[in-house]
Amino acid sequence: MPKTNKLKIINDPIYGFISIPNSLIFDIIEHPYFQRLRRVTQMGLSNLVYPGANHTRFHHAIGCMHLMQKAVRVLRMKNVEISEEEANALYIAILLHDIGHGAYSHALEHSIVNGITHEEISLKFMKALNEEFNGKLTLAIQVFEGKYHRTFLYQLISSQLDIDRLDYLKRDSFYTGVAEGNISSDRLIAMMNVVDDELVIEQKGIYSVEKFIIARRLMYWQVYLHKTGLVAENILVNVLKRAKELAMKGVELPASTALKYFLYNPITQENFSKKTLQVFSELDDYDVLSAIKEWKNHEDLVLSELAEMIIDRHLLKVEIQEESFSDEYINKKCKKIKDLLNIDEKEVEYFVFSDRVKHQAYNTDKPIKILNKKGKLKDIAKASDQLNLKALTKPVVKYFLCYPKKIM
Repeated sequence: MPKTNKLKIINDPIYGFISIPNSLIFDIIEHPYFQRLRRVTQMGLSNLVYPGANHTRFHHAIGCMHLMQKAVRVLRMKNVEISEEEANALYIAILLHDIGHGAYSHALEHSIVNGITHEEISLKFMKALNEEFNGKLTLAIQVFEGKYHRTFLYQLISSQLDIDRLDYLKRDSFYTGVAEGNISSDRLIAMMNVVDDELVIEQKGIYSVEKFIIARRLMYWQVYLHKTGLVAENILVNVLKRAKELAMKGVELPASTALKYFLYNPITQENFSKKTLQVFSELDDYDVLSAIKEWKNHEDLVLSELAEMIIDRHLLKVEIQEESFSDEYINKKCKKIKDLLNIDEKEVEYFVFSDRVKHQAYNTDKPIKILNKKGKLKDIAKASDQLNLKALTKPVVKYFLCYPKKIM
């Protein structure tokens, strides 16, 4: 068999050339589990709002690995000892941190796969890969779970200023065209350091951190929690919930083999077996979207109406406000749709629903620490002279109500 070149380079629209550090990582990227991420969009149905947002989890994971290589180089230059094994563990852990995301990211978790989060599924994938690669991922799994004795390694994977956020803010800003999220990930990484086993940012990077926190807030309200995106995501959850409800009653639904497995079997944390993991690895956005296209013509009124909303982008009307909606107002909408479609009260919930969204741009419980010239550490919220950073520590809550436009 001819020897393949495993030290490939990938051309990324944001960072330019990304190199794959070694043959083990090349083999992990080549694995079908990882290749599935090419078929899972990074931003769910956000492309119904921002047409350019079609980038995938694959893009994001490769970008994270590239930034992690930069972070390791920077820290080593500052005399932070990171062994080859530790560096490799970081690359693998960040590469696989999102591998457990289902089709359309969060929609599956709230509809047909219950009681198990994408983080737990990511861990199952990592453990399965570890078996295949003869234990070579053991250290990466320890770091990913926060069980390794060096805290800063875990902080690079998961903290308020981790490599994951540095990539997705910049990447999502690029693909949506929302300039407010365009952070300087290079500058932030160049300012990283380690003090007493903690990841910190040097004082010179204080303005870059401020911009990062503000960019995160703007991206959440402008992109991730955009009201049209919220409606689309909720309709997607509801269409899958309805499909599962019908499947559990034995109704025949057209769907791919992988999707049928999740529709016709109750899936929980307890019964998430190796077989389930294998089927999950075959399920992606394509299965879900092609099924929804079929369901548009299904005889079940609720399923077909919801499916049509997504396929033809005839979304529900959404109202968003600072305080919760009154029961009286919601009931009025419910009654109208019940009479119009001649459906029962349980089915009305698929068309009229209210919820709340909450976002906290900066959480002081796990602070981003700034290292000043005298070697002292300070929480960014206190170190910054930017008054609105204090305001950004408060969680912002907004309430929304969705209902069909025909009952306005």
